[in-house]
Formats: sequence, structure tokens, C-alpha cells
Amino acid sequence: MPVFFTHNQRSKLTISFTSQMASECSNFTSHSIDYHCFLLIKKHELEKDELRPLYMDFQATTPMDPRVLDAMLPYQVNYYGNPHSRTHAFGWESESAMETARKQVADLIGADPREIIFTSGATESNNMAIKGVSRFYQTKKRHVITTQTEHKCVLDSCRVLESEGFSVTYLPVQTNGLLDLELLEASIRPDTSLLSVMTINNEIGVKQPIKEIGQICRSKGVFFHTDAAQAVGKIPINVTDWKVDLMSISGHKIYGPKGVGALYVRRRPRVRLEPLQSGGGQERGLRSGTVPTPLAVGLGAACSIAKQELEYDHHRVSMLANRLVQKIMSELPDVIMNGDPEQRYPGCINLSFAYVEGESLLMALKDVALSSGSACTSASLEPSYVLRAIGADEDLAHSSIRFGIGRFTTEEEVDYTAEKCILQVSRLREMSPLWEMVQEGIDLKSIKWTQH
Repeated sequence: MPVFFTHNQRSKLTISFTSQMASECSNFTSHSIDYHCFLLIKKHELEKDELRPLYMDFQATTPMDPRVLDAMLPYQVNYYGNPHSRTHAFGWESESAMETARKQVADLIGADPREIIFTSGATESNNMAIKGVSRFYQTKKRHVITTQTEHKCVLDSCRVLESEGFSVTYLPVQTNGLLDLELLEASIRPDTSLLSVMTINNEIGVKQPIKEIGQICRSKGVFFHTDAAQAVGKIPINVTDWKVDLMSISGHKIYGPKGVGALYVRRRPRVRLEPLQSGGGQERGLRSGTVPTPLAVGLGAACSIAKQELEYDHHRVSMLANRLVQKIMSELPDVIMNGDPEQRYPGCINLSFAYVEGESLLMALKDVALSSGSACTSASLEPSYVLRAIGADEDLAHSSIRFGIGRFTTEEEVDYTAEKCILQVSRLREMSPLWEMVQEGIDLKSIKWTQH
């Protein structure tokens, strides 16, 4: 059973040893990092009086699992060969580790190891899939479909294709965040080459009906790509059952290292891509460049651990999510959960607190690491485009907070976050003239506001 850490232990998962600490951890240079080393890190932080906030933003990134670091360390220090060097043992060792990692990634999603391409992360994988497929088949098909709630790198890739003369359809979603399958099927044209739909939305946690979408695409002869950065390692995935042709994976979303990811590319029926970069032809010629062995090993280890603990993690995250939502909603009125309440990943909770400005609430909750549904631009504060796409009122979109729960979240952290949130929302509402008007029975929508 995995070990869970409190927020005071959180920084131990991102380890930065000083020379003194490294010398005290005599077995650090071996193949394990024991709890003694963790205690030394905690002691070091307490001596410096470093108080860190609780971490409740697991959709942004996850702390590296110590077991992942344990697997990576030998390839950072002792086994440093280029995995593409075929003439000596250093290269063979690294290549063997790389291929083991490739199989670990493939096993997690039900793929063949030969279908896994290592990349620098999900952003690169998304760019490779969308631009690569579209450009390869552009002589016959020049239409791409995606949704309005995709990750920015997907939407921007599609805009690049539009600038190259491609036609792109941005499908709206329903108010629960789910895609209308009838609308999707009606939008497919004879010249449609690719559909890209995110498995689990990174802002509201909605889980799209990927299996049904895959069946539609396969019956229409359209390649299907899904950005599964928020889904891999968190829900059961089988690319064959889902009829997915391309899938993007990120290392740092599943307790692995940053700077590494993967792209699943189906071999049968075969999917062809035009490479984005030229070079030595590594990764089946689709992604030239030396594969960073330590990072690949870390991704593989993270996938292996996720496969072993998926059911346990999902059950525990669901329990903690229910605990958080019930505590907040039982104490606070006018709280709205954004996205479908059933078809969702429980660890991503997006709540709108009516009559409270989201940025003000984030500042009040400074001892909890959260994120807002609002995105700051250089000139203005605009509500999240995902919340706008599901039809959320602008004031509610501005009042949204995303709570991320993960493998290392504790019950104490959930309780503290809920209690602090209840306290600060109540305080901010007491300061709000709008809240006072609502308490007096005034319908705010009936008021005609004027500007001076």
C-alpha cells in the first residue's frame, strides 16, 4: 500500500539535496532513498523555517513519486550512455532501459510498445498528432474537427493549420461539458482527416465518451486523436477498445518527471504522420533527437506504478473529493459545480462561488495552492474559455476555483481546505453589496445597471 504524506512533507517529493544532506544519506547513491533521508529533508526545512502551502493543484502538475526518482537515479549518474549508440555496453544499457520504459507506457494503455513515441510532453505530442496527420493527408483531406474546450496547444495547432489553408470545425459542448455525439457525426465531411477530443478536461474534469467517439470515427474513416494527459494513470484505458488512433501522454501529470511525455501512434490500421523536426531519425523517424534515458525511465516507472495502484488511487481520490464537496456545499449556499456531476474524474473539482471574485478568494486562501477558472491576460482579466463554452454566466466564471486532489493528498488537507474555503467565502460575501442585496430578496438580473 502506498505511503501518503502531509503537506509539511510535500517538498520531500521534489528532492534537492545539499552536499551536507547527501553525505548524511549514505545510501543516496545506491538504488534506494529511505525514509531517513526524508526526515533529514524535513529537518532541513524546519531549520530554515520554510512553511509551504498545501498543494491542491494536481491538474497543473504532480509531485514526483519517490519510487520514480529511485528508478531514474542510476541513469542520471552511472548508466549515462546514449541509447542510440549501438557499438558499446553504455549504449546497450541505456537502450534496454529505454525499451523497458516504452513497454511500461504501452502496458498502461493497452498498446504495443512499438506504437509509443517518446516526446518532451503532451504539448509536443498534441502538435505532432494534429499537424503531422493533417499535413501528411492534406492532398486528399483538409478538414479537422476539435472542440471549443480543448487545451490551448490543441486549439493553437488548429489555428496554425487554418493559416495553412485547412478548414477547422470547433464543436461546441453542452452545458455539462460533454460533446453532442449527433452533432459530431453530422460535422464529419468526406474530406475530414482528423478529430481531436480531450479525454478528461483539465479545468472542469469532464470525461468525454471516448469509446463512442472512437466508434464514430472508425466507421467514418476519420483518424481519432485524444489528449489524455489528465486521464492516463487515473482511469482504465485501452486504446484498442476505444478505437483511438493517437493519444498524448504527459509525464508530470502522473507523478513522473517534467520534460517527458509520449505519443501513441497506431500501427494497424496504420496512421501516418509528417515529422515536425528533422534529424537522426530516432523514434521510427517521427521524432528525431536523442531520447533522454533518465526521463524515459521515469515516465515508464510512473506508468508502471500507476497501473499497479490505479484502482486504489481512484477509490481514495473519489472518497477525498466527495468529502471536500460535501463539506463545502453543506455549509455554503449558492455554490455550483461546473461540468457533468457523473461523467467526470473526481480528482478535478471546479466550483463557482456566487458573489465572490475568484482572484480575491485565491488571495485569501494563500496557504492552499489552488488555481482559478479565470485566466489572466496581459491587458485584462477574462473568464476561462472552458467555462464560457459550457454557458457559465460571466460572474460565475469569474468566481470559479479548481481543486485538484491526487495520490498524496490527505484527509487533513481536504478538511483544512474546506474549512478555510468556507470561512473565506463567508467573509468575502459579507463584504459584498451584491450578496447583501440577494439576502434582501432582490433579483440581481432584474436590475438595470447604468454606467457613469
